[in-house]
Amino acid sequence: MKSKEKAKQAIFYSYTRYINGFAAILEDEEAAEISKHPEVVSVSRNRISQLHTTNSWGFLGLERNGEIPADSMWLKARFGEDVIIGTLDSGVWPESESFNDEGMGPVPSKWKGYCDPNDGIKCNRKLIGARYFSKGYEAAETHDSSYHTARDYDGHGTHTLSTAGGRFVSGANLLGSAYGTAKGGSPNSRVASYKVCWPRCSDADVLAGYEAAIHDGVDILSVSLGSGQEEYITDGIAIGAFLAMERGILVVAAAGNDGPDPGVVGNVAPWILTVGYSTISRDFTSNVILGNNKQYKGVSFNTNTQPAGKSYPLINSVDAKAANVSSNQAKYCSIGSLDPLKVKGKIVYCTRNEDPDVEKSLVVAQAGGVGVILANQLIIQQIRPRAHFVPTSVISADDGLSILTYVYSTKSPVAYISGATEVGTVAAPVMADFSSPGPNFITPEILKPDITAPGVNILAAFTGASGPTDVPGDRRRVHFNFISGTSMACPHVSGIAGLLNTMHPDWSPAAIKSAIMTTATTISNVKQPIANASLLEANPLNYGAGHIWPCRAMDPGLVYDLTTKDYVNFLCSIGYNSTQLSLFIGKPYICQPHNNGLLDFNYPSITVPNLSSNKTTLSRTLKNVGTPSLYRVNIRAPGGISVKVEPRSLKFDKINEEKMFKVTLEAKKGFKSNDYVFGEITWSDGKHHVRSPVVVKKMAVAA
Repeated sequence: MKSKEKAKQAIFYSYTRYINGFAAILEDEEAAEISKHPEVVSVSRNRISQLHTTNSWGFLGLERNGEIPADSMWLKARFGEDVIIGTLDSGVWPESESFNDEGMGPVPSKWKGYCDPNDGIKCNRKLIGARYFSKGYEAAETHDSSYHTARDYDGHGTHTLSTAGGRFVSGANLLGSAYGTAKGGSPNSRVASYKVCWPRCSDADVLAGYEAAIHDGVDILSVSLGSGQEEYITDGIAIGAFLAMERGILVVAAAGNDGPDPGVVGNVAPWILTVGYSTISRDFTSNVILGNNKQYKGVSFNTNTQPAGKSYPLINSVDAKAANVSSNQAKYCSIGSLDPLKVKGKIVYCTRNEDPDVEKSLVVAQAGGVGVILANQLIIQQIRPRAHFVPTSVISADDGLSILTYVYSTKSPVAYISGATEVGTVAAPVMADFSSPGPNFITPEILKPDITAPGVNILAAFTGASGPTDVPGDRRRVHFNFISGTSMACPHVSGIAGLLNTMHPDWSPAAIKSAIMTTATTISNVKQPIANASLLEANPLNYGAGHIWPCRAMDPGLVYDLTTKDYVNFLCSIGYNSTQLSLFIGKPYICQPHNNGLLDFNYPSITVPNLSSNKTTLSRTLKNVGTPSLYRVNIRAPGGISVKVEPRSLKFDKINEEKMFKVTLEAKKGFKSNDYVFGEITWSDGKHHVRSPVVVKKMAVAA
């Protein structure tokens, strides 16, 4: 520029702490001139971007490029206005901005709940209930005063409650990452917290929470907890969910995080909407740049950054082990395994294992290290960013081997870890590695999970009492945090269920569940089948009916409906007797014989776990919840199985009209299999597409 004075006037930001640069108002010619300077790396325009959401709701189609389109389910459902969503969880941090009540009207008159004031808890027109139940846990565990409050000292409950029903909060971020606007699925809902986890959750407390929530008047219950597969009438979560279903309350529950081994899905009762978890189209990348200028892509949150371009000595953790520590302990950067004299001022190469990733970065930080390159192992599938204590990049196993080769072939190896960059072009959804898959071992005829939803790297409100990691001694405090798991996917579905409840207050819990399941998608954002964690094609045992598609669910056309009597008949068909069921439902009941009771159960998916003969026929009934229309069936048969549907078309003339159809499954001649095969049946009138997965297993038969 022509003068120093003009240059000073043009500059409005000088970056000296982490970036060597400036921002200024320049003419095109001036920018071009500066770009020619040999010490200038780049000159770029000041691009204007929309504020980014916490991303998952945009990925689900409720908003687009930061704007809410006219056809968004949010607008049509008035953002879930006055629906009441409750959670059974670890409590709530009421001071979170996600629960502010600005502009909200009076609490709905049907609400009978209250706010327990212990530990300074205050409710408002948004957070209308906060209660705790600890007697079951206290009976079995040593306890302290924190067990007498609904306040969330863990963070899990605040995270799930805000995901389901949190308000719009601008400026949400985790230590600088994912800066944008946080929001829940039903932002105008009323929310209530029932603390039943300390952090473990006693069935006694869970049932007490259910009872209170039902009495208080919740419309949707979100349950991000579980204990594997239990018999239905002895499982506290299933029992409470049945009681809620009887009173028109849909219970949405997490499938569990015990995958990828088959058959570990939890919360499998058919009256529960069971949710698996998968990725969204966002990632956080951080490059490792070695002294030989080779770069390796890793993942990281932007919680710490190193000065741009400055390289640091690089050491393998095994070569930095402390005295009297095994090489194996040092390899995994276990607590106390590193020698500060060898680590100080260096980037340390560590290897992942079952210990928390963030614990390794703390070990390095405490030893005086300035960064961590954390290499995956082949047996550990997915890599996720965490809130590390020093700049950290988590890399693949193959890249880790390449970096080690560099370390041992170079006299003075050095490296630099770049700051994290948010990337929005990732193929998604991909099923998460730990999402618990089917089959359902208690009742294999009921496909579980029912649905999958975003559950990886979900940013939502957090407690002010704990740090963003599970590492003891993490004294950092944040307003929002990233957490992954079916616990995070579950409240996404609960929020959508809340919107559906607002739009269709006359729908039964089964109708809401059916609408969500039959409108789900099995195709990713890159027009390919949803993949599993190994990037192979996933199937209904992983994702149930598919990935939730909210805007389709608000107008499903047809639903598979069920009543309390249908569920009791289901229990009868799986072996519970009249006495047991009479006690379970609290009134006399006599089991009636059902020749095909399980297979004819009117579930939105079809599963035949043992095609015991060459041919099986079952039935389903559809209810019209849309306009009069003619639906025709389209069949994609499972491999080796022929599928026949009668009739081939269903004509509905009025609302709530029901029509039955039969499905005949037959193994083709020569078909040999001892595994599940998958297909689907779709009823369509041209506008609506009512799709049900078909899952069949038949033992090998002779040719």
